[in-house]
Amino acid sequence: MRAYERLLQYAKVYTTSDPASGAHPSTARQFDLAHLLVEEMQALGIADAAVDEHCYVYGSLPAAPGCEGLPCLGLIAHMDTSPDASGENVRPVIHENYDGKDVQLPGSGAVMKVSAFPFLASMKGETLITSDGTTLLGADDKAGIAEILTAVETVIRDGLPHGRLAIAFTPDEEIGEGADLFDLERFGADFAYTVDGGDVGGIEYENFNAAAATVTIRGLSVHPGSAKDTMINASNLAMEYHLALPRMARPETTEGRQGFYHLCQMYGDVNEAKLGYILRDHDAACLEYKKEMLRQIAAWMNGRYGAGTVAVEIKDSYRNMIEKIRPHFHLVETARTAIRMAGLEPEELPVRGGTDGATLSWKGLPCPNLGTGGFNFHGVYECTTAERMDKAAEVVGNIIALYAKVR
Repeated sequence: MRAYERLLQYAKVYTTSDPASGAHPSTARQFDLAHLLVEEMQALGIADAAVDEHCYVYGSLPAAPGCEGLPCLGLIAHMDTSPDASGENVRPVIHENYDGKDVQLPGSGAVMKVSAFPFLASMKGETLITSDGTTLLGADDKAGIAEILTAVETVIRDGLPHGRLAIAFTPDEEIGEGADLFDLERFGADFAYTVDGGDVGGIEYENFNAAAATVTIRGLSVHPGSAKDTMINASNLAMEYHLALPRMARPETTEGRQGFYHLCQMYGDVNEAKLGYILRDHDAACLEYKKEMLRQIAAWMNGRYGAGTVAVEIKDSYRNMIEKIRPHFHLVETARTAIRMAGLEPEELPVRGGTDGATLSWKGLPCPNLGTGGFNFHGVYECTTAERMDKAAEVVGNIIALYAKVR
C-alpha cells in the first residue's frame, strides 16, 4: 500500500485535540485512530502493538538476524489534528495529474491561488491531495503516520536488514502535550525521528524556546455617569498593556530566527480583563528578556494605577532541541544522506514552532524532525501529493537501512 492511500483512510477519522480539555488525551475520539493503527500494525507483523490508557500507541519490530547489536531507532508521529480548523467529516479530494494552476475546492468553493501559494507550481504533474475546503486535510500529521508504516511495511515485506525499530504515535501534539506522558522506557529507543515536518527533504533540529503568559488586569467599575477620576476600565488597560509591547516583535512581522510575542486571547469587561500570550525565541536569553518585558510593563502599570492592578503568570512550554541534538549530530548527517539517496537535496531550516521531538530531546531521547511532503497545515488549504509522500516514506526507509549498516 502506498503512503497516500493510508492517509486517505486516516484523514476521515476525527481526531482533533482540545486545549481546554484538561484530560489526557484531551479528546476521547483520538482513540478511534489509535485502535485502527494498532490493528493495522499487528496485521503488518508488529506483534506487540498496543495503545495505553492515555492514547499513546507503541509497537516494535525486533532486530533482523545479525543486527541484534545495533542501536534501536525510534520513529514517531502524532494522531491529533489542529483545533485551528475543523477536523470532522474530512473529505479528501484527489487531483490527478495536477496542472499547476489555481485549485477550486469543491466543498466550499474556496480557491487555492498559485499567487498566494507559489509552491503549487512545483507540484505540476503530481497527484495533489486536498480537503474539500470545509475542513483541514489532516496530513499534519497523519501523513507522517502513513509514511512510517509504509516504510516499515517495506522493510518487513522485503526482509531488509534492520536493528530494533520502535514505533510510537502520540495524541495531543497540536496542543503542546504530545510528549507529556510518553513512556520512554517502554519505547526503548536510543534515538528517534519525528516525521512531522513540511515538504519532503526537510530536516529540523532547531526550534523555538517557548513560554505561555497570562496577564490578568483588575479594574474598578462604577456608573459611567459618575466615573470621572474613579473608574478603572480593565479592558482599556488591557489594550494599553498590549500596545506597550513592540509592534515589530509579532508573528506577522517576524521570520527566521526572530522571536515574537503573540496575543492569542483577549477578553474581559470593566472589572477584569485577561490577555493570553505565547512567547517564542530561538535564543534562550532573548526569551528571558521577553518574559522580563511582560513583568516590567506590569510593574509600570501597577505604579500608575495601583498595586495589584496587573498580574503576570508565565509558564515555560518547551526548549530548543539543538542543544540536545548537537552531541548526536549523526542523526542529522544520516538524514542528509538518506534524503540525497532519494534524489533530493536536504533543506535545513529552524522551526518556527515546536514538535514532540523538542520535548523528547530534553527528556533524553534525541529526536530531530523530518519532512512529510505537506503544506499549509492547520487550515482548509492544507495539501500534499502522493509522490512527495512516496519520497518521504523512502527517506524513512533509507534511514532504517543506513543504521542497519552501523557495526
